[in-house]
Amino acid sequence: MLTKELATNIKMVLLDVDGVMTDGSIFISNEGEAFKSFNVQDGLAIELLRSHNIKTGVVSGKASKSLTVRCQQLGFDIIVTGCKNKLPQIARIAEEYSISPHEIAFCGDDVLDIPVFDVVGLSVCPSDAHILAIESSDWIMKSKGGKGMVREFVDQLLIHKLQLPLKQIYEPLLTRIQNDSTEGIEQ
Repeated sequence: MLTKELATNIKMVLLDVDGVMTDGSIFISNEGEAFKSFNVQDGLAIELLRSHNIKTGVVSGKASKSLTVRCQQLGFDIIVTGCKNKLPQIARIAEEYSISPHEIAFCGDDVLDIPVFDVVGLSVCPSDAHILAIESSDWIMKSKGGKGMVREFVDQLLIHKLQLPLKQIYEPLLTRIQNDSTEGIEQ
């Protein structure tokens, strides 16, 4: 369960991709992975975190061209793909950014993510995550992976962290849009 105390300490949000930012489907052609489907609501969630000085990143077990393109579009601070054992990467990232793993929120959905859940400050999963991931996580979203789960999480994280109504949390982003300063904002 998310509390103000847990949320206040979060300085970085890291995401698994397949099953979190996507519904877990992978479309494969004869040449290999062709494409994945991402939810645009989640894209704005990344920009919202950035507008509140929270670092963002991806630590994914799979690597693909479509994933790299999406990560670059969204401007993540950290992009680690093709990583089955995520723990060493979490430790490296925490050291590189001079933060404790307890200041990291991690969204994952499968058994590969459970070791990370054990070391970060806040572990989160979608409602359709593997049962062992659900049992190991601090917080379970109502949304399924790839269906706006990241946006739901970010909205709730910032409400608890900043102790503000959602409309005020969106003010920095809305102001940029109203001022036609939308460069770098990606859905």
